[in-house]
Amino acid sequence: MKKTVGIIGAGTMGGGIAQVAALAGFDVLLHDVSGDALKASMERIKGDLRKSMQTGRATASDATGALTRIRPRREFNDLGAADVVIEAAVEDLEVKKEIFRALDQIVAPRAILATNTSSLSITSIGSLTKTPESVVGMHFFNPPAQMKLVEIVRGSQTSDETVRTVYEMALAMGKTPVFCSDTPGFIVNRVARPFYGEALRLLGEGTATAEQIDRIVRLSGGFRMGPFELMDMIGIDVNYAVTKSVYEQFFHEPRFRPHPIQRRMVEAGTLGRKTGLGFYRYE
Repeated sequence: MKKTVGIIGAGTMGGGIAQVAALAGFDVLLHDVSGDALKASMERIKGDLRKSMQTGRATASDATGALTRIRPRREFNDLGAADVVIEAAVEDLEVKKEIFRALDQIVAPRAILATNTSSLSITSIGSLTKTPESVVGMHFFNPPAQMKLVEIVRGSQTSDETVRTVYEMALAMGKTPVFCSDTPGFIVNRVARPFYGEALRLLGEGTATAEQIDRIVRLSGGFRMGPFELMDMIGIDVNYAVTKSVYEQFFHEPRFRPHPIQRRMVEAGTLGRKTGLGFYRYE
């Protein structure tokens, strides 16, 4: 089993993945170019671990051990010591390609390079490296500390050994890994596009309010959250980026088309919980 995990990006996803990896006993190199982002991420991790202790999901020993295993790093080259690197940067293909080009120059030949992309092509990302057989999708869901599912995505050249290794890692982290092929949006985000899209169309047409739609979905469908509550939690900007990515990769298939409401909210900076205002207002 690979032991040292490098994580690129100290945002909600990167920090959450660092937390679950450290709790599973992996040594973690958490990288971000921003010292403030690293500091904020470590504070979030500490807070979440405190809550885990209070609810009995983790012991004090578990939490202390996890924190000692996470080492914040601002120097990109420090990731060269990792056996597996999980990229959790923004959902932008050009950004991810730049990261993987740079990783290819510093990691060991047998290192695994995983991306937490929720919609982009693993094959395309892997083509930028000398070892595309070692590039794989490892898609965690938000929040990583609570969500059990991990999509393991095989690119056209990803090896069986690479897939097996990240599958075993996901199991060690207490996750439920599922295999899927390299198709836009994979499984979950492919299924989710109509969920969000139709809700946005209903809202845009004035058929019902966001509150009404969410309430109906919870009461009649048994969902824990409605589509607008979920978009606010994920981040309107993140949801919009994934929708655009799937839409463009399917050559502008109309059923995946983004909605103008999403674009207006991103332009206005009303991104959901993280900004205090989205479809709902948060204190």
